[in-house]
Amino acid sequence: MTELKNDRYLRALLKQDVDKTPVWMMRQAGRYLPEYKEVRAQAGDFMSLCRNADLACEVTLQPLRRFDLDAAILFSDILTIPDAMGLGLYFAEGEGPKLKRPITCKKDVDNLIMPDPEGELQYVMNAVRTIRRELKGAVPLIGFAGSPWTLATYMVEGGSSKAFTKIKKMAFCEPQLLHTLLDKLADSVIDYLNAQIAAGAQSVMVFDTWGGVLSPRDYKDFSLQYMTKIVDGLQRTYEGKKIPVTLFTKNGGQWLEAIADTGCDAIGLDWTIDMASAKARVGDRVVLQGNMDPSMLYASPERIREEVATILASFGKGGGHVFNLGHGIHLDVPPENAKVFVDAVHELSPQYHL
Repeated sequence: MTELKNDRYLRALLKQDVDKTPVWMMRQAGRYLPEYKEVRAQAGDFMSLCRNADLACEVTLQPLRRFDLDAAILFSDILTIPDAMGLGLYFAEGEGPKLKRPITCKKDVDNLIMPDPEGELQYVMNAVRTIRRELKGAVPLIGFAGSPWTLATYMVEGGSSKAFTKIKKMAFCEPQLLHTLLDKLADSVIDYLNAQIAAGAQSVMVFDTWGGVLSPRDYKDFSLQYMTKIVDGLQRTYEGKKIPVTLFTKNGGQWLEAIADTGCDAIGLDWTIDMASAKARVGDRVVLQGNMDPSMLYASPERIREEVATILASFGKGGGHVFNLGHGIHLDVPPENAKVFVDAVHELSPQYHL
């Protein structure tokens, strides 16, 4: 494989010295870019875009042409695993993801297909291989998956939810059934991410989007336990290179110490926790990723730069910080504001790496 021209992101995750703080954005390939909308229209629908390796590669590379980003992230969706398990993923206009056959009982869990990453999910691996080749070593490629708890919320609710009543009813009335589902999902995520690593992903991330809707006890039982299993099951080195693992629980700031105990390399932070406070709590046990409010990208260039400066100062001197938004970039953010953000990180951070 081609040697990396810019390894700043991987060096930061490995707690090595960097010249400036690396930066990338969650959902950096997506609907806020007009060129993405053109490719999406060409594909016909979202899943057709994901299943076409050349088009998935094209939208992965689009933000790198606009912005001086330090990493690319695979263009895909966290719900590829539930879809491959036989639940029938589709996207309703203006409503987000839906599943045709949600989980309602033990029989549904028992009948789940355990997908083969190079079978039902081969289109994802083809995209990873294509993107890695076309990057030509410019920046590292991040692979990802949803956490078992987050995947289960969609699988039981049948789509997005605000109150999570169905999944919580299962958790509190049939906990063993939910644990069986979560265990299957953890095994599938391990296989899926290890296959992404073999296909060319140089770092992987687990998105626990809905872990923050749980109580502390339930978070550890139904979410963190299974992310720990994933961390333990991942191939942490490949072809002599370490593969860093990042865990991100939205609204998970109260559990930073427990997340660090999983053995992950980095913790993603949303914007509801102060960076200095997070660093004080976990020390140098893990790298911290984050954590600007995505809505800050609606602000003036001056205000965006001010916020970047504040977060950099909050983390302070030394390595161990990957700058990112606290969640995905919003679809109506002006691309020029995203450029202000990325450029500000690179311009303002060298003073912290002397």
